[in-house]
Amino acid sequence: MSYNIDIRKAARLSVAPMMDWSDRHCRYFHRLMTRHALLYSEMVTAPALVRGGAVHLLDYNVEEHPVAVQLGGSDPKELAAATKICVARGYDEVNLNVGCPSDRVQSGTFGAVLMRDAPLVAECMKAMKDAAQDIEVTVKCRIGVDEQCADKVLPAFIETVAAAGVRRFTIHARKAWLQGLSPKENRDIPPLDYPLVHRIKKAFPHLHLSVNGGITTLDQARAHLEIMDGVMVGRAAYHDPAAVLLGADQAIFGDTRPARTAHEVVEAMYPYIEAQLACGTRLHSITRHMLGIFTGRPGARKWRRILSEGATRDGAGVALVAEALSHVPEHVPAS
Repeated sequence: MSYNIDIRKAARLSVAPMMDWSDRHCRYFHRLMTRHALLYSEMVTAPALVRGGAVHLLDYNVEEHPVAVQLGGSDPKELAAATKICVARGYDEVNLNVGCPSDRVQSGTFGAVLMRDAPLVAECMKAMKDAAQDIEVTVKCRIGVDEQCADKVLPAFIETVAAAGVRRFTIHARKAWLQGLSPKENRDIPPLDYPLVHRIKKAFPHLHLSVNGGITTLDQARAHLEIMDGVMVGRAAYHDPAAVLLGADQAIFGDTRPARTAHEVVEAMYPYIEAQLACGTRLHSITRHMLGIFTGRPGARKWRRILSEGATRDGAGVALVAEALSHVPEHVPAS
């Protein structure tokens, strides 16, 4: 099914695929804050879809569009089969993970370890592109891994994979250290190299390139957009979504309609919560993604405490969320 979405326009600002975080409930919540930004699923492994039949991992709400799915894998035939499944489910983009540094991903020979094998990535992307038909296939990568010289490896990687027909890349502006650093440490310790990513954009002007890593504000995003085609925001969009996503449509996409307030977003979640609870979903599965919406505001601690302590209890529902919301002043006095 086509939704007539300009995926490249949406990719001016995207919310990163984040394991254990960017599930369908999180994406629905984020969509209430931004009409335009591109939302990504958690990584879903191709073997889980093709061999395991775990198509429930692809469930999403139609309101989430534009929405992309990220696949993990390194077998071209399996990735092609998984891509067909994703396209049939109506996703707007299929992305290949070439950036995750976790041990589990390395043992499966995908993720950041694929930075060492650009020809294999190109083969995978060619197979995915053929399977996707008119749906765009993209790559999310690092600038390199371990002792690789990023200045040499990254342009060679982009050139090789682009030759397979890939026209959009998201580049996490850090190396991944596959030995010696945990996945969490790999998000912070390797230094950011934005100038390298900016040079890559200038070297490949015909490609649509987004930058990822360490971007926490809309002002930072707009600065990168003076050079890059897109910006991907990760943890900041999760932990302080109001700061990053409320106002993004106006600041990044030029939308003249007023942004929702944080209170309006929470209240707009009520029908969704009720519908999900009726299907057997636990309240905590939804509200765990909502804890950060009032970060830095009066009442935020009480909001988090009420939801954290109460949402796991039997029978918890919208009334609990409304109670938590009542402790956050709707209008914050000017300082």
